[in-house]
Amino acid sequence: MNIVILAAGQGKRMKSALPKVLQILAGKPLLQHVLKTALALLGKNTKTAPIVVIGHGATDVKAFLQNISQQDPSFSKISTALQAEQKGTGHALLQALPKLDLHEPTLILYGDVPLTSANTLAKLVALADGVRGQDSALALLTQNLSDPTGYGRIVRDADGSVKEIVEEKDATPEQKGIQEINTGIMVLPTGSLKRWLKALRSSNAQGEYYLTDVIAMAVKDGVPIRTAQAAAEYETVGVNSREQLAALERVHQQNIALQLMDGGVSLADPARIDVRGTLDCGIDVSIDVGCVFEGQVTLGSGAKIGPYCIIRNSSIGQAVSIHAFSHIDGAQVGAHSLIGPYARLRPGADLANDVHIGNFVEVKNSKIAANSKANHLAYVGDSIVGSRVNIGAGTITCNYDGVNKHQTIIEDDVFIGSDTQLVAPVRVGRGATLGAGTTLTKDAPPHQLTVSRAKQISIEWQRPVKQGQKVVKKLAIKNPTVKLTKVKK
Repeated sequence: MNIVILAAGQGKRMKSALPKVLQILAGKPLLQHVLKTALALLGKNTKTAPIVVIGHGATDVKAFLQNISQQDPSFSKISTALQAEQKGTGHALLQALPKLDLHEPTLILYGDVPLTSANTLAKLVALADGVRGQDSALALLTQNLSDPTGYGRIVRDADGSVKEIVEEKDATPEQKGIQEINTGIMVLPTGSLKRWLKALRSSNAQGEYYLTDVIAMAVKDGVPIRTAQAAAEYETVGVNSREQLAALERVHQQNIALQLMDGGVSLADPARIDVRGTLDCGIDVSIDVGCVFEGQVTLGSGAKIGPYCIIRNSSIGQAVSIHAFSHIDGAQVGAHSLIGPYARLRPGADLANDVHIGNFVEVKNSKIAANSKANHLAYVGDSIVGSRVNIGAGTITCNYDGVNKHQTIIEDDVFIGSDTQLVAPVRVGRGATLGAGTTLTKDAPPHQLTVSRAKQISIEWQRPVKQGQKVVKKLAIKNPTVKLTKVKK
């Protein structure tokens, strides 16, 4: 089967420098949603690949296609056809004609209609019989709308057979009253399509070559025309404005929320969750309001996600609790760990089971073994941390010398006092204790207390004061009272 995706339009109503098909829905460009569905429909073993007709912003669209093909090899076979001038859908399809297999049917999709399901398309393809050659039927995806304004109308004859499609700008008042609309998605017999496309004319209100005009040609040629409708109206909705994009985003997120709840996930409010990628959950997961999941995220059974957390490309283990306002990106979190609130796990953070990362703690490119904890106000970067380690408040690993990153190694059963700096590269031996305020520049031996502090002294001194003030200070050991006297100018 041939699949052609029309993606050459500008999308003027978006008022954007981006081509319309690159506008974002659920974290991905509209076109990527359509391509994913097309590839799923074709299956893994097919030798054919979708053809994307590009036009406005062709350079940007090509760059996008190249980028996703590097990320996912399944996109690598996608080809493009250039519509240098946008002269209508029929003209767009004509640009792809040289790349079509004339012995296979052709499915027409649109780069700005992102939520059509593979099941709906499979039903449409089956309706066209999937018969090779020019004797295949023509299948149309239509939809009945209470307000069909803006869409082409399906005109049927007395026995209910499709007679033609009339665009709204060319429709009579009577035809505008028809509620069955053309979604634009159709399956065409490619051999006949080649002849029909070359016969198209632009004698209409838009001065364009309409693909819909081939319907009347099919009727004239006696090609059977069959119609189907999608299970849900949103499957056929296109995006022409930011308002429509936002509305479709909410529909999509609501569908995801329902799927999650059907799978055993508790959502505090199904209307306040955003999944911008893939979210795989075990059972008895609970997700509070305002959470955002990006990329590939896995939540183990019993995980609890507090409000307003952002989790991107991460794996969260069983029975993990992530408290409010935590930001997790490219991290692995072991079972029964406690994270946050206000914690940040950056790429390369790899936490074993029962690790505690508390408020205002940041972990980057570090492995932390089981039962270790950094409960508040700490930075652990480029480090290997053993088991049962306590990292006190205010501790940081000084891993960057201005040019290169260096590693800190903290072995098992280490206790690090508050406000400690570990200047990498450095190793803290097993069972060592670092006293509060230590600046560690050399390895700390195991099972010993290491302290690095200046000697504490007290010095009599005069605090600076604003001009015009005089301070009378008596030593605290004689009289603890300090008097401030206003000096008259």
